[in-house]
Amino acid sequence: MTDWTNRVQEISGVNPRKCMKCGKCTATCPAYDQMEYHPHQFVDMVCTGRVEELMASKGIYTCLGCFACVERCPRSVEPANLIEAVRLAVIRQQGGNHMKPDQIPGLLNEELPQQAITSALRKYSKGG
Repeated sequence: MTDWTNRVQEISGVNPRKCMKCGKCTATCPAYDQMEYHPHQFVDMVCTGRVEELMASKGIYTCLGCFACVERCPRSVEPANLIEAVRLAVIRQQGGNHMKPDQIPGLLNEELPQQAITSALRKYSKGG
């Protein structure tokens, strides 16, 4: 298993090996026709260590993030979380869009929910 495969599983908190390949996630996906890889294929590619291939694909941005696949999965595999983790791995690999804790005070204002800043820090920091 590649380092990126381990990182994606760690970021997502998903165990893709629970997948029983029933295809319910793909059958319910509203973006199916536009996707290069379908939800069940994302799960399989993470299982087989092909994360770098996913990271190089523009198709990771086709997922709508609607979580229909998560709702339909009988084993709680959560393909949408894997897709988001691959997106985050790409950001971290590129070395861009990093946010450091000392940048936060300058971003705060009364209209911005604190949760948004915390989420951005987690998303765009290289931390494990």
